[in-house]
Amino acid sequence: MYKVKIISSTVRPGRKGPVIAQWIAEQAKAQGNFEVEILDLGEIGLPLMNEANHPSMKKYEHEHTRKWSAKIEEADAFIFVTAEYDNSYPAPLKNALEYLLAEWKYKPSGIVSYSLTPFGGVRAVASLKQDLVYFNNMPVAELVNIPVYSQYINDDGVFAGDEKLTGSTKTMLNELLRWTKGMKAIRENN
Repeated sequence: MYKVKIISSTVRPGRKGPVIAQWIAEQAKAQGNFEVEILDLGEIGLPLMNEANHPSMKKYEHEHTRKWSAKIEEADAFIFVTAEYDNSYPAPLKNALEYLLAEWKYKPSGIVSYSLTPFGGVRAVASLKQDLVYFNNMPVAELVNIPVYSQYINDDGVFAGDEKLTGSTKTMLNELLRWTKGMKAIRENN
């Protein structure tokens, strides 16, 4: 079984990322090929990058960085659950990415984006994909875009995707699995 880390990117009060991440985690577990863990940046609370050494050196001075590094290192794949803020993805996710370098390398990523608008966070996806490539991380083409996400959250605060979202999630997970297998072989031969 492959290890996938689902990274919820928002940190502000009232955020909806964690309930969407929980729904994605349930979908990934049901798919049956991934051991799933949610990494909630709101709970992890990484400070603004405060390491003296460049991440390429992997000489981490702070315990929070060593813990973050270990979580990302053990992953075979990622799913980023991201809101769209100001036509991009949230700053806490950018910060979390930049804490590390080699830990992201040769691993695939799925992206689940959401917004209150009908666009479903597509501009956040464009920015995030561009940055992931810098880390030699492979964002898969298949995405889950959730437009007007509030329509999928019930009165109990639970996210429930419809048939279309469930279908696009299955497609993304299947492609993520394919790339996970291939990228693992690349990492082993590197």
